[in-house]
Amino acid sequence: MDLESLIRVIVQDNDVHCRWLNTLSIMENTGARKISACEHKTDVTLIILKHAAEEHRHAYYLKKQISKLSETGYLTYADDALLAPGDSRFYLNKLDVEVCKYLKTELSLSGYDLKFAAYLLVTYAIEVRADELYPVYQAALDEVKSKVNVKSIILEEEGHLEEMLAQLKNFSPDWEQHAKKAVEIESGLFNNWVDALETQLQVSGNLAEQR
Repeated sequence: MDLESLIRVIVQDNDVHCRWLNTLSIMENTGARKISACEHKTDVTLIILKHAAEEHRHAYYLKKQISKLSETGYLTYADDALLAPGDSRFYLNKLDVEVCKYLKTELSLSGYDLKFAAYLLVTYAIEVRADELYPVYQAALDEVKSKVNVKSIILEEEGHLEEMLAQLKNFSPDWEQHAKKAVEIESGLFNNWVDALETQLQVSGNLAEQR
């Protein structure tokens, strides 16, 4: 099932929709924590602080949106409050590991240089994905006239993508080759994540109800 069809199914059911919001929240929160973890001990740039703060805000904002659908539940990131919890929880970690392997092999990086390069490529790949996912989600929300909206996130993610492009251009003259590889790795993980979401919806009967 393609992403657009899957999200249309998700927004039809309040419980599934709440868990979807919570899932996006944990993924944004994981991203924020990974950005903070890659900070240099002293040379912390304004753009990294801004990016980490905005990713944390996205995590908070998405979780806050749940209250528009349900007054109780979904307070934590426990497995039963998420969709495809395993794939969702470790999605960014897997991407980071694979990108680090690539950078070690191709550029022989290590230490902080490896950490920073991985931050650039992983974040770029995630921003490319966010640039696709959130507009599709917003279109589904508009279609069902939902009280939930992610318009502010869309605007900020667009800004993040521009910022990452500028940093990548300063990082390497071959940045496009490296960025393409990061996107390729992310695409494989994303497809696995979508498959896991679809499997869970099939098991719960949500997809069957829509057919």
